[in-house]
Amino acid sequence: MEILSQDEINQLLTAINAGEGKPRTAGKTLENRKIRIYDFERPKKFFDEHITTITNIFKTFCRLTTVSLSTQIRLMSSFRVASVDQLTYEEFTKCVPSPTAFATINMAPLKGNAILEIDPGITSSIIDRICGGSGKAEVSFHELNNIERPIIEKIIVSMLDNVRETWATVLDLRPQLGAIDTNPQFVQIVPPAEPVILISIEAKIGDTEGMINFCIPYLTIEPVMEKLSARYWYGNYQKNKPLCISNLRSREEIPVRMSAEILCRDYPVKEVLNWNTGTLILPLCRLSRDNCYLRLGDRRLWQCQILPDYKGLIKRINIINYAEKPFGTEGNDMKIEEGNSLTEEALSNAKIRISVELGSTLKTVKEVFTIGEGTILELDKLAGEPVDVKANGVLFAHGEVVVIDENFGVRIIEVAENPDACGKKESA
Repeated sequence: MEILSQDEINQLLTAINAGEGKPRTAGKTLENRKIRIYDFERPKKFFDEHITTITNIFKTFCRLTTVSLSTQIRLMSSFRVASVDQLTYEEFTKCVPSPTAFATINMAPLKGNAILEIDPGITSSIIDRICGGSGKAEVSFHELNNIERPIIEKIIVSMLDNVRETWATVLDLRPQLGAIDTNPQFVQIVPPAEPVILISIEAKIGDTEGMINFCIPYLTIEPVMEKLSARYWYGNYQKNKPLCISNLRSREEIPVRMSAEILCRDYPVKEVLNWNTGTLILPLCRLSRDNCYLRLGDRRLWQCQILPDYKGLIKRINIINYAEKPFGTEGNDMKIEEGNSLTEEALSNAKIRISVELGSTLKTVKEVFTIGEGTILELDKLAGEPVDVKANGVLFAHGEVVVIDENFGVRIIEVAENPDACGKKESA
């Protein structure tokens, strides 16, 4: 005989009063539930909120790296989080190519190491670009030599600085680069069956596309798992908002001034002091529309072409190539007359950097990274307006461009009595 409990009796009476005739059994309620087999070999260590938080952290890392790497290699780059998954370390090492750039990362103050793996195509593209190429990836990847290894190490260290900043809301992470290997099978930071979190990032360097993988073992990240909850992370995010890269959007809107320059050369101080209205600065460079450079701060970044006037005679330039010559060396082979002996006094040995600018344009940091070959920029001056003659970046005179023996020259038409009134030294 089966003895019913008081709860079962109450459930039976309720069902009879409702006219169901037969109470629902507990077994039928289980049929509507989703049941899965627990995998003892691959226990779930990272839950949805952990994965969401890690995804947000590395989205910020991607935005930071997009800006920093584009600046380092002077080529438009982009990074995007493709996926964040849990798997075993053995599965991770089997899915990456060999050879590849396989860097061990010390995750101090956390215990243990992580892995940063960079696709061979991305690695070779970065190396080619830094060595003066166009950023084209090699067909086959090879072992890193003594020249290539320091280049990749520098790039990885820069990425780790971004990792440190993006993890600042969770802990003061101080990642450090260890060894760089090319065969993943030779690197064992945890047992093969140990669960890891794998962050896969889609990277694009110029026209080259590839993957960057960041592998963090569960044993390493376990002490801070509680801090990876959405509640903790977003709460800390608001506290640190002024210091976080969440303000990256506003930083991309910071305006910077870029100048179109046709001359940059050092002249003796005494010679410059004798310049006055009507003074003719001797031939500067060959007579060519291509002899113009787009300058940002103290660096010439692009060689430009001066375009014909149009639309209300606005001065325009067309970006045609990267600046090949080092800053300040243009036209050094031309002879410059010296009106004073260099031995007269010590002042004669001093030099002033003279630059002549067609005009300038104000762009945001974000817009600067979009400049490439074929970009046309409108300057802030009209055709026929005087060019600016600057000494060590300070505007001190206006001039007109002339032609002397098939070379460009500049005739000073106005000397500023108070240089500060015309323009102060620019800062990038």
